[in-house]
Amino acid sequence: MIRFLLPGLTLATHAAAACSRAALQEVTASYIRAQTSGKPDELHLASNATYAENDKPMSITTGVLSQAITIDFSRSIHDTVECATFTELTAATSPHPYVIHTRMIVSPAAAANMTPEITAIESVVTDQGDWIFNATSHLYWTQQEKWDPIPESQRDTRETIKAAADAYLDQWANSTLPVPLGTPCARLEGGIYTGQRDPAANTCRMPAFPVPIRAGNRRYVIDEELGAVDVFNGFPWLEATNTDAAMPSSNLVRVEGGLIRYIHEVTVCETTMCGR
Repeated sequence: MIRFLLPGLTLATHAAAACSRAALQEVTASYIRAQTSGKPDELHLASNATYAENDKPMSITTGVLSQAITIDFSRSIHDTVECATFTELTAATSPHPYVIHTRMIVSPAAAANMTPEITAIESVVTDQGDWIFNATSHLYWTQQEKWDPIPESQRDTRETIKAAADAYLDQWANSTLPVPLGTPCARLEGGIYTGQRDPAANTCRMPAFPVPIRAGNRRYVIDEELGAVDVFNGFPWLEATNTDAAMPSSNLVRVEGGLIRYIHEVTVCETTMCGR
């Protein structure tokens, strides 16, 4: 029996944990297999594992993970310090198109024994009607990007990578704050890609929001080898019919030489296009 608790409680980080990259890669590979087949029992779940979609705890047997999905492209990052993984799934040709961001926590002891045991799964599941959703466009642009491993001597620290993502999100509340945006930089927001406009010179710079946006409840997966961090966060104001509510959102960020190179954002709406 799998128990389902509040995501904020079940996904606590393991500060002293250290997991092998190979073990975490097997976790993400098994997740992709399970989502492709719609068979969550292919995952090695802890007896008390938790599952949530769009910040709502639910049974894994009734969630999107129990649906077979045609996955056209996937990208995963692996956090060997926090024993966590992140996977972005693009399902453009599936009968029901999706773009899904999934964060998983692995038991440190299990990972050390090379038998990864998943203790928590949470996903931001977007489909038609969510913020600027277009899986076909998302697939095209994500396949154009280069997310190769960064040579060890050129890698940024975890702190630098996290700080870059935090600066980007903090600017939503205060547009005067500095953000380490590289040139070029490209942001894939739903299905809209800034990199198609003058790709060599784009900087991902954003205009100020009409009101300060405080993106709270941040949860991180950091991969120094890929210079990547994913941040699960709340996105208030965006849903026009309920501006006080924080919409489930995820921002995947690639950092190269201390500067942001890519940003992928997916955000769930309560109404079509969040009523905007």
